[in-house]
Amino acid sequence: MRSLPSPADDFEAWRDRARDLLRAGTPPDHATWDAAAGDLFALPVPEQGGAAVDTHQPRVALAFMQVAQSVFLHSDPERFSLLYRLLWRLQGQPRLMEDQADPDVRRAERLAQQVRRDIHKMRAFLRFRAVEEPDGSERYVAWFEPDHHILRANAGFFVRRFTTMRWSILTPLGSLHWDGETLQEGPPAQAADAPAGDPTEDLWRGYYASIFNPARLKVGAMLKEMPRRYWKNMPEAALIPQLIATAQAREARMVAQGSPEMGERPDTLREIAELVQACRRCPIGCNGTQAVAGEGPDRAGLMIVGEQPGDVEEQAGRPFVGPAGQVLRTHLDEAGIDLPRAYLTNAVKHFKFTPTGKRRLHQSPTAGEIDTCRWWLEGERVLVRPRVILALGASAARGLLGRTVSVQKERGRPHVLEDGAELWITTHPSYLLRLTDEARATEERRFAEDLRAVAGRVRVQAA
Repeated sequence: MRSLPSPADDFEAWRDRARDLLRAGTPPDHATWDAAAGDLFALPVPEQGGAAVDTHQPRVALAFMQVAQSVFLHSDPERFSLLYRLLWRLQGQPRLMEDQADPDVRRAERLAQQVRRDIHKMRAFLRFRAVEEPDGSERYVAWFEPDHHILRANAGFFVRRFTTMRWSILTPLGSLHWDGETLQEGPPAQAADAPAGDPTEDLWRGYYASIFNPARLKVGAMLKEMPRRYWKNMPEAALIPQLIATAQAREARMVAQGSPEMGERPDTLREIAELVQACRRCPIGCNGTQAVAGEGPDRAGLMIVGEQPGDVEEQAGRPFVGPAGQVLRTHLDEAGIDLPRAYLTNAVKHFKFTPTGKRRLHQSPTAGEIDTCRWWLEGERVLVRPRVILALGASAARGLLGRTVSVQKERGRPHVLEDGAELWITTHPSYLLRLTDEARATEERRFAEDLRAVAGRVRVQAA
């Protein structure tokens, strides 16, 4: 049994040693790797012997090298054994790395992904703080706690990014020091070795709070990309809990005040219908189609919101007059909803499409396009003052909530908005048209149930 110490992040040394083992015919179960011991270069070249394999010129697939260089930086103590086992198997299975069902390949890909993510997090969440050197000059010092051995791998990035600064990066695994010309490595450090803050952070926190957009807040997505464990090193993170807690109230104030770019909010639905025709704030408004504003009474107990006008609606200038609109109108009638007393509109007012010959194929609006058009939708809602709102599909729901939701998870129950109105979410009728007979029958039953629930709430609110 060979015991082979290896430095934590010296891939070249590991590769040379692994090639020596292959040439010596040493199978994976006869080689152990100790990441904590000694210098790999100090080991003698292993003697020939062991399993009879043709390893005079070891095969090393490019796909393996790309994955291995990341896996090598992982903190898993078994990573060296895993890599050598893969390398050994590649000598007889040259296409092994293409087999995503292989347990070793899958594990290596998973470890590599974790390392790449750690590298990205260090680049995104490391924060420098200014300290004064004994000679009166400034040095910027940062503290970071990586999960893996990525400090050297990230050194080049920080040298290129902050070439003109004098900086130090301190971590529990080691440190880097750049004086503007030379990069030096240092010993491991502790969090107490890094400064706690500097005067410029107050300015940064003020700027961060001013650009925080409550209408685009997605807490789950934010925590996935910026986990709480990194917050302690980020000066702006101290503001995040309060910004999240007040996001809904701030969003409501933004809606009430209107958008500075759009001017004062129109006082009537007629004004909205006229002004939206000239809106060019997103690419859809610039595609040459006419806008389709809402339709219905100035005061309505029920507002029905779709995604956007379709081909037929754009030509007619009216919402829900195409095939999907006919499906909706039929189901509304069966549910007992008096359509002339409801207000019909869309989250996006222009028709987004892809031209294909003589036809215009519908394209779903992006989240940014929905958010841009939300100013018009909120203007309609303020004037109509509905007590019940029916959102048809995810785009409509985003236009009302400012965030993307799962229709299947949120349907069948009310969401109470800040003004007390009830929001009900269901599928868009165009979804029913795309289904086969059996699936369509099932979804139509659920759609009908949703509309009956909405009809019941409209009657209750009107009583």
